[in-house]
Amino acid sequence: MHNSGRVADIVVIGAGQAGLSAAYHLARRGFAPAQGGAAEAGPDSLTRRTYAVLDAEDGPGGAWRHRWKTLRMATVNGISDLPGIPQPDVDPAEPSSAFLTRYFAGYERELGIVVERPVKAIAVEREDADPAGRLRITTSDGGWSARAVINATGTWTRPFWPIYPGQFTFRGRQLHVADYVSAEEFRGLHVIVVGGGISAVGLLDEISKVTSTSWFTRREPVWREAAFDRQAGHDAVALVEDRVRRGLPPQSVVAATGLIWTPALRAAAARGVLERRPMFTGIEPDGVRLSDGSLLAADVILWATGFRAELEHLAPLHLRGPGGGIAMDGTRVAAEPRVHLVGYGPSSSTIGANRAGRAAVAELLKLLAAEPA
Repeated sequence: MHNSGRVADIVVIGAGQAGLSAAYHLARRGFAPAQGGAAEAGPDSLTRRTYAVLDAEDGPGGAWRHRWKTLRMATVNGISDLPGIPQPDVDPAEPSSAFLTRYFAGYERELGIVVERPVKAIAVEREDADPAGRLRITTSDGGWSARAVINATGTWTRPFWPIYPGQFTFRGRQLHVADYVSAEEFRGLHVIVVGGGISAVGLLDEISKVTSTSWFTRREPVWREAAFDRQAGHDAVALVEDRVRRGLPPQSVVAATGLIWTPALRAAAARGVLERRPMFTGIEPDGVRLSDGSLLAADVILWATGFRAELEHLAPLHLRGPGGGIAMDGTRVAAEPRVHLVGYGPSSSTIGANRAGRAAVAELLKLLAAEPA
């Protein structure tokens, strides 16, 4: 017997690219929105399987709602179309946050995808000891009971801050990429950018046009001269897939692919902006202590150190293994077939998220067919 609250066969948590892809494929396979949402399921809802999409954001767009305004469509990495509806014509000068929020909103509207928001998932638990039983999802807006969960919560809400000696003595400003608004607020200040990823080099390029910068990374960055073709993408995904299959935390895309030269980054390199320094040994009130013992004065430290998957609500299921990650078999959690992670690890790219949504739905159809309703 399931707990009181609302009921669906499958609950999708998150309505970014991966969550919307999953919703699209659920609808295509005949699932109806669970009754009681923003739209009713229809007269045949008692015999049709149902799904619900829960999203913590105030509106459509997922993490794109929060990207800095200066990240424009001309410079953002390639964004794959959502399944079923191609992107409208793109103005390269438009902020990616505005364009993609509008695209996602239109997608939900045109396909009739019902998204309940703002609804934050707080905990996912097993309702009983039956491995074919139901899952209970506690949210900021009441409870749900589901036969399976597709988790698509992404990473944007979990910025990673490394800990360095003396970090809290720094008198200047420290911020993470997640808090970045505009280079203009740093004019006249010396800005240290920490991180070896795409965001780090993109923001170095942007900030260096208005003020002085220094770049620090833990490892020497690896630059790709060749274009990032289909084979390179396949190889990168295979590397990340191998990690999550073994229960290790997924690496960033750049860790697998290297940084790709663009005309903007070549221009930044010509200006001397991309001269990378080895990581400093400590942080002091007025700057950072370099590996040679000297002090580099600084006013701002911008941590472009990436994000971790937002999976705290899954903690009651105890999915993490000794390797620190969650062992995966495709999109399915190896130890819990009722839970699929999309937009995680190898499916964290937009094209990967689309494929993962389709794969998760196909797997869960088999699972539901093998279990009593």
